[in-house]
Amino acid sequence: MDCISTPVATADTRPRLTARLAALPRGDASLFRLLFGAALLALALGLAGGFVTALARARALNLFGDDAYRVLTLHGVSVFFYWLYLIQAALLLVLAAAENGRGLALRPLAWLGAALMLAGFAASEWISAIGTPLLYDGSPELAVDDPRSVGVFALGYLLLSAGLAAAAVSGIATLLQPRRRGEAEAFSAIGFALFAWAGFLIVSAIAATNAFLPGLLWALGAGPFPADHGTEWHILFHNLHYLPLMATVLVWYVLTQHLTGVTSIHGARLSKIVFAAYLVFVPPTSLYHMFLEPNLSESVRVVGSLLSLFVSVPTLAAFAIIVSSLEASARARGATGLFGWMKGLPWRNPAMANMGWAVVNMLVGITFAFVLIQEKLAPMLSDTFFVPGYFHFFAVGVLTQTFLAALMVILPALGGGALWRPDLLRRMPALVTLGLLIFGTAGIAAGVMGVPRRVFDVGYGGMAPAAWPVLMALVGVGATLFAVALSVSVYGVVRTLLSRRAPATAESRRVDWTDGQRGVGAVPAWTGPLSVAVLIATMYVATIVAFEIIQSLPIVAIGGGHGH
Repeated sequence: MDCISTPVATADTRPRLTARLAALPRGDASLFRLLFGAALLALALGLAGGFVTALARARALNLFGDDAYRVLTLHGVSVFFYWLYLIQAALLLVLAAAENGRGLALRPLAWLGAALMLAGFAASEWISAIGTPLLYDGSPELAVDDPRSVGVFALGYLLLSAGLAAAAVSGIATLLQPRRRGEAEAFSAIGFALFAWAGFLIVSAIAATNAFLPGLLWALGAGPFPADHGTEWHILFHNLHYLPLMATVLVWYVLTQHLTGVTSIHGARLSKIVFAAYLVFVPPTSLYHMFLEPNLSESVRVVGSLLSLFVSVPTLAAFAIIVSSLEASARARGATGLFGWMKGLPWRNPAMANMGWAVVNMLVGITFAFVLIQEKLAPMLSDTFFVPGYFHFFAVGVLTQTFLAALMVILPALGGGALWRPDLLRRMPALVTLGLLIFGTAGIAAGVMGVPRRVFDVGYGGMAPAAWPVLMALVGVGATLFAVALSVSVYGVVRTLLSRRAPATAESRRVDWTDGQRGVGAVPAWTGPLSVAVLIATMYVATIVAFEIIQSLPIVAIGGGHGH
């Protein structure tokens, strides 16, 4: 959020985001629409694969042999890599171009990046469909007799990495251009966040190259077998885990300002510090991903547990800034009651509805993420269904719904016509969240009881605990609900992308809390800090409860899955 030096929320004096997007060069708009379309295709493929996987886990569908793991591989590759990283590249470029006001710098490099990412997408999907299923981490140990699968799979990710780096460099050049022209002396808060995000993308691309280049070289006969792939994957996975979360927070900043007209009351400097904190707090906290390594020293485990306490600091700080700014602005105009300030938000806008429910999912997901990253619990839970149970709150409920919210604002502005059926789309996030609560609650409970995460038939010939199949059936019910609701949102966004320019329709009401308000600095805003305090307390309670439940179970019911 751009901010002014006084503690009063004021509107951005530049044209609205949609006006700046509509004014971008036609060639840039074509590139953005291509990347958005590819990202949505990856999401649709991943959603279909995930739905089939959930039905198989619930024993509503029988998958045999490698078929189950092939579908699981397609699901993970499509969603976790290509949906999340194609959409990040597209959003980085489009927001950087809007921040610049004159379109992209180094435009040919951005197009090259898109071509590389699309080539990687094609290679990864093709080998996942016909080769040895390597799951989304592409472990060479699963295909020691099939170097072609290892090589093509690694090539796909390497092309994606090269494309991300090229797009990020174009984004950085675009953000620097106004300063080089003498039109700006410093980055805005959003510009700084985009700059940091682009740098983080480049770092992740380097980490991916480090993880997958040895596999390609081995497949070509130019290097030894990549025996250290697991360690390199853990380092990469940590960046992949939190980079989309940084992007999500940035989108919240941009859309909150666009939809409400409210900017931060805390000053641009604090917003910049929060985004810089991702670079400070995230890389050192990767140690907790290695808790399953058998030769990891006890001292490293202790340090990893301590560092894990800080991993959510930037996200919670950004959440508190956004919420406190909205609350203070509303109370300055007379809003009363603990949550009365929320009534004026534009909830009828599908983008706002998606963001609101994304926050709910974040608060639930982060509670159980904290449980998983504790050194004593990680070995007992990491190979169980606890992981997909909690992780989908983030992957679907937070990241995907937030990025869809951004598309619901950006695509109409790029010339795609009016948003398809906004009254229907604004209802979908609540149904997605309901499905995730069923899926996640059952999945987390199943994980605590020892249900393995990568074993499809958990009946074990009738020897498994009676609760296991019941919980997995609930997982299937929840997955069905959120998959159907999310598919409606995806369909609506795709229809908007493919539609031609239509006559302008009235936008959902944009709240502007900056007119006639009294001094915001004197108005208390407690909801954000209070929410963070309650969340931290809930984390500790959930950790204690999970540990006590696991300790009370028979030892045979704990763990029992395949590798991470």
